[in-house]
Amino acid sequence: MKHILALLLAALAVFPVRADKSIVLIAGTPSHGKGEHEFRAGCLLLAECLNKVPGIHASVVSNGWPEDVSILRSANAILLYADGGDGHPAIKPDRLKLLDELASKGVGIGAAHYGVEVPAGDPGFAMLHWTGGYFETFWSINPTWKADFTGLPSHPITRGVRPFAINDEWYYHMRFAPEMKGVTPILSAVPPKNTVGPNGPHSGNPFVRSEVERGEEQTLMWAFERPGGGRGFGFTGGHYHSNWGNNNFRKVVLNALVWIAKGEIPGGGVESTVTPEQLKLNQDTK
Repeated sequence: MKHILALLLAALAVFPVRADKSIVLIAGTPSHGKGEHEFRAGCLLLAECLNKVPGIHASVVSNGWPEDVSILRSANAILLYADGGDGHPAIKPDRLKLLDELASKGVGIGAAHYGVEVPAGDPGFAMLHWTGGYFETFWSINPTWKADFTGLPSHPITRGVRPFAINDEWYYHMRFAPEMKGVTPILSAVPPKNTVGPNGPHSGNPFVRSEVERGEEQTLMWAFERPGGGRGFGFTGGHYHSNWGNNNFRKVVLNALVWIAKGEIPGGGVESTVTPEQLKLNQDTK
């Protein structure tokens, strides 16, 4: 018996048991109309998919921020899926400081849809540090259009993801880290010319207009590797809750969440199944 125990201990020393990766999804408060900006329902759906992946433990925080931040301090990765701009739940000084501290320790941070938009200045610099890019007013725009992702780069986040096309409020022309250092475009597409409107905080500007006129590809999702360690990503889709029913749309985000947590993404990506009945669950009363 002692001999068997010694062998087991020796095996554990060579092949240590990996601790589960903890992913915390922060869902914003109710916003927009039915089926739009369903942050809580979307986070609960993604968490349910993630919790079927061996070695991953996902939990959801509702209403924009946890009452007890210890859940964030013990996380390997955090997703911000909420309204942005001046109402972004992460931009209060004490919260910026906490997330900066966690990012500096290697905690992964992702942002989805309106959660990628923060005011320029300290919040913008923080988001660049966490995720490598953000939506900046009078620079980025937020039209609704059908993006056609005809080609995907070779990256762990794209494992098992096939080319797809889907209608969403796809933001583009992000403010990225200087020289795109550490940034890898994941989902890119050429937006139609009619997606640029008159000059405004969210509709258009001369810089984005000239790029679209030239038919330049725009980055709608990106991955980021921080210079000091740690990972992040930004995903500009997620306006329409029904889109989580698309296998490729859902898989690329699930893969990204596992990646920023430094978990192991299966060769075919994170597999999951979502039914129309599941999509109806947990939506906000609006």
